[in-house]
Amino acid sequence: MTRRFALTQYACFSRRDAGSLALAAVLAVGSAFTASTALAQDFPTKAVRIVTPFPAGSGPEVALRLVADRLSKLWGQPVIVDNRPGASGFIAIQAIRRAAPDGHELLQMDNAQMAAQPFLFKRLSYDLLRDFEPLTPIFRNYFFVNVPAGSPYKNMADLIAAAKAKPDHVNYGSWFVGSPGHIGAAMLETATGTKMTHVPYKEMSQLYVGVASQEVDWAFGSAASAGAMQRAGKNRYLAVAAPKRVAGFPEVPTIAESGGPAGFELSAWTALLAPKGTPRATVEKIQKDVASVMSDQDFKDKYAAMYYEPYALNTEGFLQQLRTDSKRYGDTIKRLNISLD
Repeated sequence: MTRRFALTQYACFSRRDAGSLALAAVLAVGSAFTASTALAQDFPTKAVRIVTPFPAGSGPEVALRLVADRLSKLWGQPVIVDNRPGASGFIAIQAIRRAAPDGHELLQMDNAQMAAQPFLFKRLSYDLLRDFEPLTPIFRNYFFVNVPAGSPYKNMADLIAAAKAKPDHVNYGSWFVGSPGHIGAAMLETATGTKMTHVPYKEMSQLYVGVASQEVDWAFGSAASAGAMQRAGKNRYLAVAAPKRVAGFPEVPTIAESGGPAGFELSAWTALLAPKGTPRATVEKIQKDVASVMSDQDFKDKYAAMYYEPYALNTEGFLQQLRTDSKRYGDTIKRLNISLD
């Protein structure tokens, strides 16, 4: 009887103990969730700094300032843009890499820096997904195929036919070896089965002057970077590397519509990142608030004047876009055997 009583007593104690532990666990999780939610609701508690690798006055930097200004009004805290240009973005990356992971120190990067640099540089001092939390893109724009105003090519079919007829005879320019213009043109070569000659320039402004003077047959360029020569009538847009015609240029066909490969796209986009370990609730608040800012019509109009389109994604969407770009850039860089270090 004693043994049975002892066992029963022990069993009852174990069930009570297990129940207490389970309740404690639930309360702990609930407390953590409540604390995390409260943290996000309180964020930001001070000025937010966004480090950018782009120089003052450049398109991506101006776009970031538009976002920062709207976030500052929404949050009731200063949102400061800190320009750290140079060294292919490494200066900006190092400035934020070891910042406190609380959402008050952020980084702007473009898709070329995120997707191409791991393949262009064999010895990087950082790992994007190890060191940073992806937040959200803030804009996207597509590249146009720029040709001289007097070019004999009237559409992509003409350009591709000429490149196929005389391999290496048709040439294209870019703003440096390994740039999106270079890698994008190499992607086009692969997609069309052509072989063209690459002519790298030292500065982007020189590139489009080179197109106008027919030093090169064509070059990829955005409406922001190549627009001055196009508006002056010295260059023209043969096609746009987009899934559909873009706002502001309804007369410019897509590459596919112009006789090029179906589905060929080449875009630039920049995004915000935070130091690794930033609370999930804070990440989601920033994503939600950036998306809210971009839904405003006045904001959209300001972007449209720069030929940018609002582009916001959640974490999974961001990572999927990055995986897609990384594969495209990586495969091409490996084929070209480019190394910049």
